[in-house]
Amino acid sequence: MRILSRYIFRQSIGAVLLILMSLSTVTWIGIALRQIDVMTSQGQDAFVFLKLTALALPSLIGFIAPFAVLISSLHVINRLNGDSELIIMTASGGPTWQLVRPLMATALAMTIVLIAINHVVAPWSNRKLRDGAMQVRTELISQVLQPGRFNAAEKGLTIHIRDRAADGELLGLLVHDIRDAAQASSYLAQSAYIVKQGASAYLLMKKGNIIREATTSATPDVVAFDSYALDINRFEQKAEQGFTLRPREWYTDELLHPNVQDPAYKFQPQRYTAELHDRFSNPLYPIAFVLIAAAFAGQSQTTRQNRTQALLFAFVTGVGIRVMGISAVNSANGKGGAVLTMYLIPLAAIVLSIAAIQLNMKPRRKPRFVLAMQAASQRFGQALTSPFRRRGAGAH
Repeated sequence: MRILSRYIFRQSIGAVLLILMSLSTVTWIGIALRQIDVMTSQGQDAFVFLKLTALALPSLIGFIAPFAVLISSLHVINRLNGDSELIIMTASGGPTWQLVRPLMATALAMTIVLIAINHVVAPWSNRKLRDGAMQVRTELISQVLQPGRFNAAEKGLTIHIRDRAADGELLGLLVHDIRDAAQASSYLAQSAYIVKQGASAYLLMKKGNIIREATTSATPDVVAFDSYALDINRFEQKAEQGFTLRPREWYTDELLHPNVQDPAYKFQPQRYTAELHDRFSNPLYPIAFVLIAAAFAGQSQTTRQNRTQALLFAFVTGVGIRVMGISAVNSANGKGGAVLTMYLIPLAAIVLSIAAIQLNMKPRRKPRFVLAMQAASQRFGQALTSPFRRRGAGAH
C-alpha cells in the first residue's frame, strides 16, 4: 500500500471507529433507558442491568456498522477535498480508484467484522440475553415479589402474592395478563413453586382457577385445576404469540440444517430462511456504501464549489438503499421468493456505483446546445465591448 493509500486508510479507519463508538453509545443509552425498570421495579443490581443491555449491542452494531462506513467515507472524502489533497491527487493524474482502494480496505475490514457478528457473536449474545431475561423473571417471582403488593413485571402483566413461605413457596398467587388485546387471562392459585428444568423455568401452581375473558365473548371461561404449570418464558412474549419466533438466536449451521420438527420452524419457516440470507447479504452494504460515496463525492472540486449537495445525495441514497434492504427482509419473512431481492439491492448499488465512478473519470464532450449557447454568449459580449475598445485605441 502506497504512502497516500496508507494515509487515507488511517483517516478512514479512525473515522469509522469513532463514528461506530458514538452511534453505539447513543444506541446503548436508548436501550438502557428502556430497560431501566430492571433495576427499579424488578429489584436487580447494576451488574445485571449492564449485562442485559450489553448483550443487546452486537445485533445493533451489525445494523449501524454500514452507516458508520458511509458517514466516515463521506467525511474523509470531504476532508481530503477541503485540504486540497484530493485536488492535488487528481492534478497529478491519479484516478478516482486511487481514492477508492483505501476506503474499500476499510469496508472489507468492516465486512469481516459483520460476518463475525452475524454468524457467531449475535446469535450467542441473543441466547444469553434470553437466558438472562428469563433469570430476571424467575428471580422476580421467586425472590423479589413483595407479599401484599401488586408487582408489574411489565406493561399489562401484574403479579401478586399473599405471602411467601420459608421454603420459597408462594401463597395466594394472582397473575393477571392483559397484554393480548383480544383476551385477558387471570391465574389464581392457593400456592405455587418455581420449578427449573434444564434451560426452562415453570411456575407450578396448585389448586386454583384460570379465567379467560375474550373481547368478543360476553361471559368469561373459567377452568379449575389441581395442578397447572405455566412457562415463565411466556412472560416475555405477548399472549397472542403461539410460538417463540426467535430466528436470531439460531446459529448459522442450525439455519442451514434446520430441525423441521421444531414447532417454531414449522409455524413460519420463511422467517428462518430470511434470517439466514440476511446474515449473508448484510456484509455487502459497507462495500456498496463506499462506492456510493465515491460516485457522488469522489471527484475533486475547488474550495469555492459547494459539495453539500453531493454529500447529502450520497447519504440519502445510502439510507434509501438500506431501507429497501430492510423492506426486502420483511417481504422475505412472508414470501420465500423475495430472498433474491435481498442480494440484488446491494449488488445493484455496487454495479451502478462502479459504472458512475468510471463514467465520471472520463472527460465528456459538452452537448451541442451548451456549446452553441456559450459561443453566442461570447459573441454577444464581444459586440458589447468592441465600441469601447475602438474608442480607447483612437484616444491613444
